[in-house]
Amino acid sequence: MRLTTRTNLAMRTLMFCAINEGRVVRKAEVAAACNASENHLAQVIHGLAQKGFLRTVRGCCGGLALGRPAEKIVVGDVFRTFESNLPFTECFSKKENKCPLTPSCRLKCALNDALAAFYGTLDKLSLRDMVQENTELEDLLKVA
Repeated sequence: MRLTTRTNLAMRTLMFCAINEGRVVRKAEVAAACNASENHLAQVIHGLAQKGFLRTVRGCCGGLALGRPAEKIVVGDVFRTFESNLPFTECFSKKENKCPLTPSCRLKCALNDALAAFYGTLDKLSLRDMVQENTELEDLLKVA
């Protein structure tokens, strides 16, 4: 299993904002700290803002900040935002499934259970859990 770059950047962006809570941060600051292009990051920020994870501020003093408290941002929800539109495997897609084994394959059930366990674990974690008392992360992401 491999996460998309967007999911990875989404979590990095949210952690950056959580570490710098109470401050509007600039996209360029996030991009520099997270080793990402600003163009790619803009797409991720847009998706996060649409779901209310971030709020964006326009203008010369604009930027982004958490859209809700870090303890209200569930990691599983963030992952679903960016991963759920991609079927985990061909047989998970009703439209594109051409696998001849589908009627008798037990792997789909096992994968479904594994995904449920994966998301179940992430649903127990908030953004606050990722950043609270994480001094090493704070050293990496805190804006002076």
